[in-house]
Amino acid sequence: MDMLQTYQLDLMLVITGICLVLTVLTLLTNSLSPKRKRILALLEAAAALLLTADRYAYLYRGNETVLGYWMVRISNFLVYFITLYIAHGFTRYLCDLYGNKDGTVPFPKRFRLCEALSAAGAFLVVLSQFTGLYYTFDAQNVYHRSPANIVCFIVPILILVIQLTVILQFRGRVSRGIWSSLMLYAVMPLIAASIQCFLYGLSLINLTLALTVGLLYIYALKDMNRALESAKRLEINFYKEEQEKIHALFEETAEALANAIDAKDKYTNGHSHRVAEYSKRIAADVGKSSEECESIYFAALLHDVGKIGIPISILGKTGKLTDSEYAQIKNHPVIGGQILSSIRQAPDLCIAARHHHERYDGRGYPDGLKGEEIPEIARIIAVADAYDAMTSNRSYRKAIPQHIVREELVKGMETQFDPRFAKAMIHLLDLDEEYRMREMEAGANLQSGVTLRCETVYHDCTEGIAVKNRIVHIRLFSRPDGDGPVKEGLPSLIVFDSLDGRVHPGEEKNKDMLYFEYARIRFDGTVLEGGVRKIESQITRHDPSFVCSEYEKRYDVEAVKYKDHALIRISDEGTTRQFILALPDNSRFMYLSITGERCIISGIAVENEENAVAPDYIPRIAEEISFIKGCTQGDIPNIQIDGWRSDATAGIPIKDGMTLTFHTMSLPTARLVWHCPYLSVFSSRDGRVNGGDFREFMFLRLDGENWESDEHAENRVRINKQPDFVGWNAWLERNKQGLDCTVRIERNENRITMHTDNLGISVSSVTTIHDDVKDVFVALTGDQCAITNIRVSH
Repeated sequence: MDMLQTYQLDLMLVITGICLVLTVLTLLTNSLSPKRKRILALLEAAAALLLTADRYAYLYRGNETVLGYWMVRISNFLVYFITLYIAHGFTRYLCDLYGNKDGTVPFPKRFRLCEALSAAGAFLVVLSQFTGLYYTFDAQNVYHRSPANIVCFIVPILILVIQLTVILQFRGRVSRGIWSSLMLYAVMPLIAASIQCFLYGLSLINLTLALTVGLLYIYALKDMNRALESAKRLEINFYKEEQEKIHALFEETAEALANAIDAKDKYTNGHSHRVAEYSKRIAADVGKSSEECESIYFAALLHDVGKIGIPISILGKTGKLTDSEYAQIKNHPVIGGQILSSIRQAPDLCIAARHHHERYDGRGYPDGLKGEEIPEIARIIAVADAYDAMTSNRSYRKAIPQHIVREELVKGMETQFDPRFAKAMIHLLDLDEEYRMREMEAGANLQSGVTLRCETVYHDCTEGIAVKNRIVHIRLFSRPDGDGPVKEGLPSLIVFDSLDGRVHPGEEKNKDMLYFEYARIRFDGTVLEGGVRKIESQITRHDPSFVCSEYEKRYDVEAVKYKDHALIRISDEGTTRQFILALPDNSRFMYLSITGERCIISGIAVENEENAVAPDYIPRIAEEISFIKGCTQGDIPNIQIDGWRSDATAGIPIKDGMTLTFHTMSLPTARLVWHCPYLSVFSSRDGRVNGGDFREFMFLRLDGENWESDEHAENRVRINKQPDFVGWNAWLERNKQGLDCTVRIERNENRITMHTDNLGISVSSVTTIHDDVKDVFVALTGDQCAITNIRVSH
């Protein structure tokens, strides 16, 4: 206290400056209401004047000059009077916070009592100037408290106590920050007053009042900022919601219009949606942003809107179109462009609809644009549109096989298609090992969770459930259907592979979808073998007393595949049946379809585990399928690649003038041109594909297809068909028989050249790496092929 008393005049000066600054800031603050701003500004100014008056009262105490005489009296009067004014101002502040603004909450009547006490206190302060009620001055102009001085403390304390009761009662009507500032104002002066009653020469009440008045503004400003931020967030959220609603409305309208277009032609049902999805994937593959991909998606979704103006008799005609009918068909891009031209906020819609039938060589329609003259979005959709046309059934033909589609895309580069986007579509096709990007055949039409009523196997069956090297769990419920014996009404599993992951038991479907059935497993343990090499079964009875019920029964199925072996467990309440299947190869996929005989199957649920099983999880019952075992091994270990880049050799450091020779054989399951060896030019810390800091600069297949994998490399590839080239089908068959390959590689600093000739296909590539990379490697990989006798010479 002694230190505070020593430096209190300096402290008063500092706090006075703070109050004056806060007064100006309050007047400049627009986030406060005018009334609240006025009240707070007057309180800050009053606090500054209070401390100024109190300071002068101390400075002129005992000064016997005329100036000292008046300064002491005026200053002391202002101290007592302004203290009551601040109490009055705080009451007005509380009225603004808690007042009856909407008529729903009664106005606190205690505020009127506070006003009355403030008025009475002010009257007593004025009366004291004439009667010496609170204080007197001696002949030396020194201030002295009078016996009734305690009254000047009681009046403001009573006001604070009443204000405190209001603050506590209506706590929930203001924010936590505002309530904290009100509590500080009400409590701190009370504490200071209690202390100052017993101390003389210390202005603790005035200092506390000034500080708490400053806090009122700070907390009010903070609360208003919070309210403004909350309002801003609400506004932003409202704007986002409105945007989402508008976007959803646009999306639903576009979807409905696309459905209407596709419904008009029974042979192109779903065409618009597939083209939109393919276009979006192409755009993403060439590096377009998510916003650009979405814009391309909707433009592709509506690219055929002009077919609305084409008669159904022409769209659905099964025979050959006449010249006049074909002319009407060719007019649909113009009609579509006209329909969508009014949507000015999305000009891409009109552009895509009008130009998606332009050709890169200028022989398209309606405007005969060529090359870069064709809008980019139309060039993307043109590739996707042609791809879906080839992979869908039409009135005049069935869907084209995947390898033929790919060859047509290659042929169409720089003639029908922009090579950049055709190459991206080919890339997506290469990654689509299961040929999912196509119009799905009708047949297995049930999804997980629906009910199957099975009369015989194949009568009703689910879509295939993919089984890989992660355990898949299947739960289902079954009950007999009909009057036959209970034991005959049971579910079965069809274990198979097909291009679309669906069951196709007919001969025609087998041919189109490469349907291959491994086995059929009945839930009583009966097995009908198909294309497997061997099956071993094991039965475990964990409840010998269990008797099959004629009512609903639960089954749990576990299945997993690792290379050429698969394990399936079927469990019910009393028995677990385990089946180990030795598959005929490593390359085919495996699916499970749920079906049955004279039973009703329901409640199907499928769940996949996240982690892959260990290589020895499935007990081996047959020798591993290997096409490299016993083959000659050269400088590099032989590799068998059962799936897309499933294995690769170690990296071979590229040096100038090196030659790479090897023997390759496509696996018996290979059915596509790109089931052949690939060359990967890369860099990594450990010299291995996908090693640390892996960067792939060139990815080249023996059939000549390639794409860059690193943005810091530039590739130029030249493919020539020699006179002895007899076609891709023969090329594929010759690869299955096996052939020797030679790749010549040269390196000049960061420029790498490769050349190879195989079965009439001459491939030359030049890769220029823009970065300064010291160690560059080449590795052999591929898809469904065995590579042996790998030798490196310089």
